[in-house]
Amino acid sequence: MDPDAGYKGPASKRITTAYGFWIFLLSDFVLFSGFYASYAVLSHATAGGPAAKGLFDLKIVVLETTFLLLSSFACGMATIASNVRNMLWTQVSYLITGLLGVGFLFLEVSEFGKMLAEGAGPSRSAFLSSFFALVGLHGLHVTVGLLWLGTMMAQFWAKGFRPDIIRRGLCFALFWHALDIIWVGIFTNVYLLGTGP
Repeated sequence: MDPDAGYKGPASKRITTAYGFWIFLLSDFVLFSGFYASYAVLSHATAGGPAAKGLFDLKIVVLETTFLLLSSFACGMATIASNVRNMLWTQVSYLITGLLGVGFLFLEVSEFGKMLAEGAGPSRSAFLSSFFALVGLHGLHVTVGLLWLGTMMAQFWAKGFRPDIIRRGLCFALFWHALDIIWVGIFTNVYLLGTGP
């Protein structure tokens, strides 16, 4: 029996890049899991200060969630457009993704500003510390994602649909969709459960 009969050579760059990026995303999920766990433990430690029910405006949070989910849809459309080598729709879809992401961040920063103005900052209680840490970490990821998105738009425009640029676009899409998954968890566990009866 030939010992090399089943050997097909090294995996393609697309496969190794995706594999490595999935490992990064899983490590990010582990990071967020720690922040989720901290929030779950500290969510009732208000130290006599404001609690979730009196702080959160669900209408604004639903709008934030809508912006982020629509941005994920637009990002998926950008991936489809780049796969068929359509520059116009790749750029338009990325632009819509970015605008919706900026809208999400604007609402989140406004929410933080309102809470700080009411004296409900992270130093007020363990609950607020864990809230600002968890939601702020997600906002930081969205900010980094928007910077990456701008870079992707420039790379597609300047370098076209080279295989390495398309791989980077796929990694960006995975990252952006992962932020949606994390936000759905935050929306459910922090906002909906926090304001429920």
